[in-house]
Amino acid sequence: MTRAAQGAGGAARTSVWLEGRVRRGGRGGGQPSSGLDRERITGAAVRLLDAEGLAGFSMRRLAAELNVTAMSLYWYVDTKDDLLELALDAAFGELRLPGPDTEADWRDQLRRLAAEYRALLVRHPWLSPLAGTFLNIGPNSLAFSGTIQRVVRRTGLPEQRLAGAISAVFQFVYGYGTIEGHFVTRCADAGMVPDDYFRHALSAATRAPDAAEVFRESVALMAARGGDTVAEMLDRDFAFALDLLVAGIEAMVARG
Repeated sequence: MTRAAQGAGGAARTSVWLEGRVRRGGRGGGQPSSGLDRERITGAAVRLLDAEGLAGFSMRRLAAELNVTAMSLYWYVDTKDDLLELALDAAFGELRLPGPDTEADWRDQLRRLAAEYRALLVRHPWLSPLAGTFLNIGPNSLAFSGTIQRVVRRTGLPEQRLAGAISAVFQFVYGYGTIEGHFVTRCADAGMVPDDYFRHALSAATRAPDAAEVFRESVALMAARGGDTVAEMLDRDFAFALDLLVAGIEAMVARG
């Protein structure tokens, strides 16, 4: 779903990247501040989102972090949504992407891209809801999308199957990374490391009469899977699920 923000004059706006203006000032009354620019504001927004999450993010709170007035921020962005969209693309800029001339096997590249995206979603739990909200046409997001398309084209799948393959892999990664990011956030909110939180949650769940039998089966599955820590279990599941998807692509190519 894409959210259209209200711009100056009440006109619906689809993306900050389609505005084409360097200076904003959509609220009026704001004045440029010395030493302040979009890049600095965006970087501060990412840090605040990491610390407070989407629920704790506000232009007033950001202004306090930058030691400026809230209205001065509107000299550089028209709306809070614009700033969130800028922060989203800045986070995508953290992804390490292979160059266009690399000769690495497509399977290895696909796994690396998937691992990078998963780590990004876990590192910035606020990213996943924003990725499902905006158009994602900033330069860093487009570079990521273009790299994915280039790698998946090398699989040998016919053109009409490429979009489905991309969806299978990266919607899986999106879901996996989103849930893992929520788990990490819950652990932090509880003041517990993931292993302690996992044991505490599992112990509590097995005491619920309706859930006890299901969780006993889950414990058996987890024991069979192996892994001494939550991180190891998550990594093993992710790697195996990704192997299944890669094998599926290979099988579809073999079938022609």
